[in-house]
Amino acid sequence: MKKIILTLTTTFLIIISKQAFSLEKGKWNFVKDNDWCYIGSLPINSDLPETKQRGDNYILVYKIIGSDENIIQVEAGYKYNLEKNINVKIDNTTFNFYSTEDSSETAWTNDDSKVIYAMKKGLDLTLTGESSRGTVTNDTYTLKGFTAAINKLNNNC
Repeated sequence: MKKIILTLTTTFLIIISKQAFSLEKGKWNFVKDNDWCYIGSLPINSDLPETKQRGDNYILVYKIIGSDENIIQVEAGYKYNLEKNINVKIDNTTFNFYSTEDSSETAWTNDDSKVIYAMKKGLDLTLTGESSRGTVTNDTYTLKGFTAAINKLNNNC
């Protein structure tokens, strides 16, 4: 069931991201719609070489209204190499994320609640992934303001 919701929500969020994302570097923004809510942020730093280009990259925590489940989604702005690890490091703890062939620019985890707990306690989050062309990226996000944002998500959605 979670994978069906993920696929439908991912498709919906990708469409929305192309239209009206109001995410900012270093801030956690809250957005509420009729059926879903999310908080999200843009990276404060990326080590992508200047000779390389990619699309939008960000991190979201979203939920469908009426559900208690928070789901983390990271968007790379490129197709992930599905044979390589996608890691999220929060302070000194690393979490594994995965992508799928039908949505290879997006990654999720099976440990949403553990990752969210670490995000509440942490200072920085670094997402490391490798593109299908072999480029490794490290995107750093601040977790300053995350706890207030996740509380707003859970209280207002």
